[in-house]
Parts: sequence; C-alpha cells; structure tokens
Amino acid sequence: MKTLYVSDLDGTLLRSDARTSAYTNSVINRLTAQGMVFSYATARSVITAKKVTEGMSAELPLIVYNGAFVIDSLTGERLLEQYFDDAVYPLLDDLFTCGIYPIVYTVIGGEEKFSFIPAECTRGMRTFLDSRQGDPRTNAVCSPEALKTGRIFYITCIDSPEKLKPLLQKYRHRFHCVYSIDMYSGEQWLEIMPKETTKANAIKRLMEMLRCSRLVVFGDGKNDIDMFRLADEAYAVANADDELKQYADAVILPNDEDGVAKWLEQHVPAELRHQNTRKGQDHP
Repeated sequence: MKTLYVSDLDGTLLRSDARTSAYTNSVINRLTAQGMVFSYATARSVITAKKVTEGMSAELPLIVYNGAFVIDSLTGERLLEQYFDDAVYPLLDDLFTCGIYPIVYTVIGGEEKFSFIPAECTRGMRTFLDSRQGDPRTNAVCSPEALKTGRIFYITCIDSPEKLKPLLQKYRHRFHCVYSIDMYSGEQWLEIMPKETTKANAIKRLMEMLRCSRLVVFGDGKNDIDMFRLADEAYAVANADDELKQYADAVILPNDEDGVAKWLEQHVPAELRHQNTRKGQDHP
C-alpha cells in the first residue's frame, strides 16, 4: 500500500518568513530519496512555490492554484488543468459593476499570465503585485474587457470585506470560493475558481497518476478542509484555523517549529521499511 503525503505550503510547510527551513528541506529530500511519495498543494503558482521551497528537491507533480493545475516539477508541463466555462464572463461583469477589478489568471498563447488594471488596483492588490516584481506572468492591461482575454482559471479579488462578503454569499454555491485574510498583508481576499477546482479533486487525480492508495495530509487553513475530508489521516499544525482542527486526526507542532517535517521524520521511515520488506517478499 503506497502512501501519498501532501502538505499545504503557507502557514504549514513554510515558516512565518514564507520559506521552508533548511531542516524541513533536508528531511523531505532525504525521505523522498528513500522512497517517500511527497507533494504539496498550494494556492501559489509553481513559480512562487519553487522560490519559497528553494532547497527542496522532491521531483513529483505539484498541485498549484488550489488545484487548478497539477504541474510536473521537472518539465513544467501541466498534467491537469481546470478552466472556467463561459459563466466567467457574466461573473466578471458583475464584479466590474460592483467596482471590483480583480487579478485574473489566464493562459494566453500557452503561457500563464495574471492580468490587472494598474489604475484600478487597491492597496492590497498593490502589495501583492509588489511581491511579484519580475514575475514573467505579469500582464498589465488598460480596460476591463482586456481582463477577459485568454483561458481564465482563477480570479483574485483584494478589497474591503464590505464589498467582498456579499459577493461570497452570491457566488459560493456556483463557484469554488475562498474567503480569507492574507496572513502576510492582513488584507481581505476573495478567490474564485471553477466549482470543480479543489485541492481534493487534484489530489484524487494525482493519486491515480502515482498509483497511491493511501493519503496523509497536513494543513492550516479553511481551504484545506476538502483535502482533510478526503485523507486517510489529516494533521493540522498548532497554528491552524480552529475550524480546520475539527477535521484533523491530531494537531502537530506549529509551522515555525517545522511540525510537518518532524512528523514525517518520526513516522515515515517505519512505513518505508515495511514497504521494502513487503517488496522483498513479492515473487515475479
């Protein structure tokens, strides 16, 4: 029985400085070299995920954009893709009518882009964009209609709760919506994706690709609930949202104490030894 281990990044595998520690990198590198099947599931793109996990050499498909894509970490190939259908256009028109001009993630000419209107950026959007300086996905546009270009797969609204909460209530049953306070900037975010875009759905596909029959996950936020429900075992870091902890089998050390890596180091070697023993007993 092969196990897939999946961790969220921000607030879970990453410390509060938005980086994996040298200790976490060394543990995961060593255990994957010994046969552990590991991946992470994040709202980040593969570009920013690789930056914050620099030093980690796990060569596996990675779940990014909250499950919109599964990416081959070596080739960059999109192994799984989820896009909006035409329902995204009236959604965007409604956002514009409400005075919200979001960051829109698209694939244009085969390349990932995030489009935005500089003149319409909120303070929170500017903070986010400042953190992405030099990102090749950057695509500043001049009009709302230009935000509709390409194959759209993800929409990020960063604005006041007064403007975003009614939209959450309006669209939460039609799309997959994540309403949260950004842990780094303190700004209110509303992220909108196709209904089928979830970490859990991406993990299901990844388990099929890797022929894993058991799942162990780690997380800290409400957007991890779907994968906690799917997992055979689910662990919340001590700093996790209280609602997520209700779905956890146990609470482990916090992200700033490398809780995930310490759990893996304590529990995975025995399972790998058991797997290798079973292999040794197999016959052709």
